[in-house]
Amino acid sequence: METIFDKSRHGRSAHNLDPTPDFEQEWIPENMRGSGILLPEVDELTLVRHYTGLSKLNFSVDANFYPLGSCTMKYNPKINEQAASLEGFSSLHPLLEPDLSQGILQLMHELARMLGEIAGFPAVTLQPAAGAHGELTGLMIASAWFEKNGERDSRNEILIPDSAHGTNPASASLCGYTAKEIKSDSRGLVDINDFRKKLTGNTALMMITNPNTLGLFEEQIQDIADELHNNGSLLYMDGANLNAIMGIARPGDFGADIMHFNLHKTFSTPHGGGGPGSGPVGVTEELEPFIPFPVIKEQNGAFVLDSDRPDSIGRVRSFYGNTAVMVRAYVYLKTLGGEGFRRVSENAVLNANYLRARMKEDFDIPFSTDRMCMHEFVVSAENLKKKHGITALDIAKGLIDRGIHPPTVYFPLIIPEALMIEPTETESIEALDRFAETMKEIAEQGIKDPDSLRNAPHSTHVSRPDEVAAARDPVLRQDIS
Repeated sequence: METIFDKSRHGRSAHNLDPTPDFEQEWIPENMRGSGILLPEVDELTLVRHYTGLSKLNFSVDANFYPLGSCTMKYNPKINEQAASLEGFSSLHPLLEPDLSQGILQLMHELARMLGEIAGFPAVTLQPAAGAHGELTGLMIASAWFEKNGERDSRNEILIPDSAHGTNPASASLCGYTAKEIKSDSRGLVDINDFRKKLTGNTALMMITNPNTLGLFEEQIQDIADELHNNGSLLYMDGANLNAIMGIARPGDFGADIMHFNLHKTFSTPHGGGGPGSGPVGVTEELEPFIPFPVIKEQNGAFVLDSDRPDSIGRVRSFYGNTAVMVRAYVYLKTLGGEGFRRVSENAVLNANYLRARMKEDFDIPFSTDRMCMHEFVVSAENLKKKHGITALDIAKGLIDRGIHPPTVYFPLIIPEALMIEPTETESIEALDRFAETMKEIAEQGIKDPDSLRNAPHSTHVSRPDEVAAARDPVLRQDIS
């Protein structure tokens, strides 16, 4: 595709600026003044068509089905965007004194309280800027608690299931812990015997996702929590899959001591390039003194920022965090109201089970199918690979040709040729049927015309780039001399 510089023609412009600026330039330091900057010269129509064309190359939840497993790519209601764009929020400056920022402080105070009620935690910090950042913050809180109790040096191991998100062992390592892998059993759940064997006096905590990344609820979660607590250890809950149990079960009630939320997943705020994200962290009462400061408190009818917290781990983000994301999540929660949380999760689980039932004839479904999955499920293309040389990646590329974003592939790592599919609650039955029929069509294409599928996608400007080379040696500049 041509760049904007390729379309440049000398003398063309979209707008003529006044060549005589109405301000003095002497105040601009010499080394900061531009000279010889080459800008594209295009008319307004060419400019609009160029960037509109670029926008059409992107997949988005607004335009495409996005079954990206464990990412909960649900629709972002536009009322959330309208609220975040209100001048009272969008024009706020983070250095305003609290008495001039009562509105946003009240909103954040209420949001933290609502998140705590949903997940069963008495204290929630909103500072972390993403889910992985929330993980690190949670581990830092745990580390500070063990330090206070004189156990930080001896409690140096974290237990992590083999189906866990890759950020879990990364966060553990970054926080100075050694990660120990816990195997899955024949049903896709934590192997309780392996857990007990590896639970020792060195165990600081266990990080667990429930439902796990196979879309299965960890039925032994209460026993795991009890055994950890009897051992003097903590239970960390990865909240990436909260969309499956919101309004039905509360992690704080089944034993979690710490949990991060993903506002950009469960609570419908923009994901990825539409972000940034937000990863609040909920904790138990005994861990509350260690959460980041400042903490918003209500005092004498006003909201204040409390930084007098000697046990706090300190700030983990500039100012208070990504507040525009918090506004969006707050509006979403207010829109749902009381029973709305439960309906979200029930519909997400229903949609996932409907899709899994429609796909089981064409794809392998690992582990037992004698029980319901939760909000997501994993299928395997292993038999297609063995018989026809078709991989999970080929299927993903085939979906791109059909206007559907691929699901998560090759994860969790314990499933060969894995495709992890999460439809979310916001998709209609017509969208689900189209996806199921498309997956069936791709499976048949892999059998009848495997070469065509192995060369997909055919409709994109770039088909199959060398992703490793692109990541290690990206070309970020164009020679326009």
